[in-house]
Amino acid sequence: MRKIIVAEFITLDGVIQAPGSLDEDTEGGFTHGGWTGPYWHDEIGRHFFEAVEQADTFLLGRKTWQIHAAAFEPMPAGDPFGDVMNGMRKVVVSTTLKSTDAWRNSTLIRGNVVEEVRRLKEGPGKNILTDGSSVLVHTLIENDLVDEFALHVYPLVLGSGKRLFPDGRRIDLKLIESQALPTGVVFQRFQPA
Repeated sequence: MRKIIVAEFITLDGVIQAPGSLDEDTEGGFTHGGWTGPYWHDEIGRHFFEAVEQADTFLLGRKTWQIHAAAFEPMPAGDPFGDVMNGMRKVVVSTTLKSTDAWRNSTLIRGNVVEEVRRLKEGPGKNILTDGSSVLVHTLIENDLVDEFALHVYPLVLGSGKRLFPDGRRIDLKLIESQALPTGVVFQRFQPA
C-alpha cells in the first residue's frame, strides 16, 4: 500500500499558513505570510527532492493546488524545481473547482474524499505527498490516512493562522528522524505510534 506523507513548513505553535510569501494566503486576516524566508538552508531543498524521488503523486486541497499551479505551471522547461512539480501527477480535492486545466497532470476528487483517498493509497505507485492543504490534512488525520509527517519546524511563534493538527484530537507520534539545520530549523519525521 502506498504511503501518504504530509510534508509541511510549520511554526512552533503549529501554524502552516502562507509560508512562502506575504500574500500567499491571507484568509482570516492572516498577515504573517512569508515567514520561512529568513531561515532558508539548502538542506530544506534537499529534503524536498528526496521526498519527491520516493513519490509520484501530490494530493492537495483546492487553495494549495491553485497557489502551486500559479507558481509552477508557467515555469519554462528546464527549471529543475518546475520540471519536478509540473511532471508529477496531482490530485486536487475540491467541491467547487470546475476544471483542472490550470495545472498539467491534475485530476479532481469532488466527493467521497475519504473513500477516494483510500482507493488512491491502495492503487499502484510510490508515495503520495501532501503539503499545505490544511482542510484536507485535517480530514486525512481525522480518518487515520496519514502514514508520515515530514516537518520543517521553524523557530518562531506566529500566534495565529491555520494549524496542521485539528483541535481536540490526540495523536501519538514516533520520531523516526531529526536534523537541526544551522538556521534554527529542525527537520523531523514522525509516524503515527
